[in-house]
Amino acid sequence: MKTPEILAAAAASSSLVPEFGRKNANEGGGDTKDLATLQKQLETVLGEVKEFAVEFRAKNAEGTKVDTDTKEKADKALSELGGLRGEITELSQKLAQGRRGGGDGEPEMKSLGRAVSEHDDVKSYVAGGCKGTIGFSVKAITSANGSAGGLIVPDRQAGIVGLQRQQLRVRDLLTPGQTDGNSIEYAYQTTRTNNAAATAEGAQKPESAYGWDVANAPVRTIAHWVPISRQAMDDVPQLESLVDGELRYGLDDVEDAELLLGDNTGQHLNGLYTQATAYAQPAGVVVAGETRIDRLRLAILQVELADYAPDAMVIHPTQWANIELTKDAANGYVFANPQGMAGPVLWSRPVVSTKRIGANNFLTGAFKLAGQIFDRMDTEVRISDQDRDNFIKNMLTVRAEKRLALVVRRPGALVKGSLAIA
Repeated sequence: MKTPEILAAAAASSSLVPEFGRKNANEGGGDTKDLATLQKQLETVLGEVKEFAVEFRAKNAEGTKVDTDTKEKADKALSELGGLRGEITELSQKLAQGRRGGGDGEPEMKSLGRAVSEHDDVKSYVAGGCKGTIGFSVKAITSANGSAGGLIVPDRQAGIVGLQRQQLRVRDLLTPGQTDGNSIEYAYQTTRTNNAAATAEGAQKPESAYGWDVANAPVRTIAHWVPISRQAMDDVPQLESLVDGELRYGLDDVEDAELLLGDNTGQHLNGLYTQATAYAQPAGVVVAGETRIDRLRLAILQVELADYAPDAMVIHPTQWANIELTKDAANGYVFANPQGMAGPVLWSRPVVSTKRIGANNFLTGAFKLAGQIFDRMDTEVRISDQDRDNFIKNMLTVRAEKRLALVVRRPGALVKGSLAIA
């Protein structure tokens, strides 16, 4: 609430309450020159200064001294140039301040005194003889339209939040290689009849029999692309590296799936799980109350009985969690150590957990001996504006691709099966 005297004084003194960011004409705010006029004068003076500079350079080259009158004119032009620059700077600052006081299409910022004196309720109160008391509210500065919303700038954090990515590990299990061709041809052994034996002197030596065949693994291409505007690429500095990283990850993600589960149809690779030998419980081992842990140990035994040395196993993360959470009668963890830093290991073999293999499936074996990757072309990312109507639309096409072949020489070194145990 305000007393009548205060409100009357505020209304009477409205002309004495200046608006923020403005000056009265008698305070030096009344400018006779506008910015366009000053800019024209500046161009004229700059032209004169350039002419003097050319004249001085020519006379200096001739070895002729510059006369006093020319020097005085040049000094005058330079002085005017400095003055004009100062006037333009001052006028620009005043225009910027004036915008704070309300310009075309911009909200007007007023002092509290002016807001009170110009309020309709106050004007009516004064016109009525300032009888009684009145109450009203002055609009607060908020983020609402018509207030100071245009002055509130969001705090834009650097970086872009991307989507989650799966871990890529299948490639690490295999032996790496390179190729310059479009396919890998390799020979593999099909049969072995070993009749080697101790032989008496003069007796005929036993004959063994072996068989070989030739197989071919074609190089496959994994590729994808994405359209993006040139403006987006230019305006967001980290976007180019982000797109590059996403495209590369997309290739690696599909490659990991192909290496594991490719079905050898169309342009798909012939994956490890596809070619692996099916699990069959080895004879001579009896397990009462078989568990997942038992099944994996029996699969390792199957690989060992095929004369290979298993070096890893691949299972679903959920199944690995079930195994790690296995407890004894005293509720102590059998395999896991919650406070330990050791990596996932079971039966002395590293465990690779991936959702791609399926909830109840497993794969174990001698991976580095069984298979090899041959990279024909490492990941390549290229950007072009020559795709379709990109040029006239100011668009860019970003393409990524890689080429590789997978050779599984020894399918018998890999064993696949199910962990769904009744």
